[in-house]
Amino acid sequence: MKKPLHAHPPTPSSSFSVRRTLLAALAASPAIPALAQFRVEVSGVGLTQLPIALAPFKGEDASPQKISAIVQADLERSGQFRGVDASGQSLDEASRPDLSLWRQRTADALTVGSVTRLADGRYDVRFRLWDVVRGQDLGGQSYTVPQGDLRLASHRIADYVYEKLTGEKGIFSTRIAYVTKGGSRYSLWVADSDGENAQAALASPEPIISPVWSSNGSQLAYVSFESRKPVVYVHSVASGQRRLVANFRGSNSAPAWAPDGSTLAVTLSRDGGSQLYTISSSGGEPRRLTQSNSIDTEPVYSADGGTIFFVSDRGGAPQIYKMGAGGGNPTRVTFSGTYNISPSVSADGRWLAYISRVGGAFKLHVMELASGTVNAITDTTADESPSFAPNSKLIVYATRLGGREALMTTTLDGKIKARLGGQAGDIREPDWGPFQKQ
Repeated sequence: MKKPLHAHPPTPSSSFSVRRTLLAALAASPAIPALAQFRVEVSGVGLTQLPIALAPFKGEDASPQKISAIVQADLERSGQFRGVDASGQSLDEASRPDLSLWRQRTADALTVGSVTRLADGRYDVRFRLWDVVRGQDLGGQSYTVPQGDLRLASHRIADYVYEKLTGEKGIFSTRIAYVTKGGSRYSLWVADSDGENAQAALASPEPIISPVWSSNGSQLAYVSFESRKPVVYVHSVASGQRRLVANFRGSNSAPAWAPDGSTLAVTLSRDGGSQLYTISSSGGEPRRLTQSNSIDTEPVYSADGGTIFFVSDRGGAPQIYKMGAGGGNPTRVTFSGTYNISPSVSADGRWLAYISRVGGAFKLHVMELASGTVNAITDTTADESPSFAPNSKLIVYATRLGGREALMTTTLDGKIKARLGGQAGDIREPDWGPFQKQ
């Protein structure tokens, strides 16, 4: 089960099993508006940020969404780009810009475009990308979208720019899931990768925890306490329909999707202590993976489906282990620190993110799996629930800032962070979804 829904970090004496199960959901926390507006606040300076100018899109003053601002915020949040002042220029995708002017403004790249409301109420969004240094037209695209998809069109523009200029796939049009608690009500949300445009998937007076995306982005598995005990559901994002997958005696928690989408790894206490099992994503009889007298929990699959990383206190304190997806003899992965939980593995297989307790503080750490090198990448003290972006370049996690819970993204070196949380938020349990099919 993911790090629990405490209003404050648990004390060092908290029981590992209790901290990760029922009491996790009972802590009080401040109420928030159901649809708090999120603001992106980028902090930090990277060593090699490409300067890019995002000229105001022609017609965006009359648009419900400021396309150029959304694209710029996406690119800056990636840690790869630095915005350059583009004020005072009137350009669109058909313009032939004076690139010498943009070189004087120190821009290496320029994005221009337009947004036009059509007679049927939809919007025509067009853009073009220029390599200012080489004087090259790097192409562009157009989208005809309803008003509700203007943000998605903006994220797709950012994806295009990111891929053209870095050679890697952008993740801005992907989605995240997270949980909020407002008063006594819990809500599961699906939102854009910047936290905006949140759509409620589920609301409950009982806790919802541990949401996790299927590899094709069509389903979420999560744990609900609506039966007054932890039970695992699988939820169709498009239809809102859900099915009960694991409701056995004791605790049913910490679901993790196998990459093929047919199987979930879960933590069950049906036979006594918390152990790892696999179960069909449509339900059925589970198959036990671990046979220990310890607490084994928080499974997560490697991208190739061949390995499961998990948390166990079999060595006396919680550490991260790995084993074959079919079970077998686990090997220990984390050796730095005495309390390591909440593993997340990058899609490229290079990195392991996890939470380590350091002097009573819970901090996000990143390990390079090949070398075992570990870096602490935050200066906050209540980090939880790390999840990699599908291009393996960013991590979303929950933390406490100024006494409130918020979502953050960070680059893997910790140098560029962006806050996704609202001004008065209790936002937790994020999971970053997969690439979206266009």
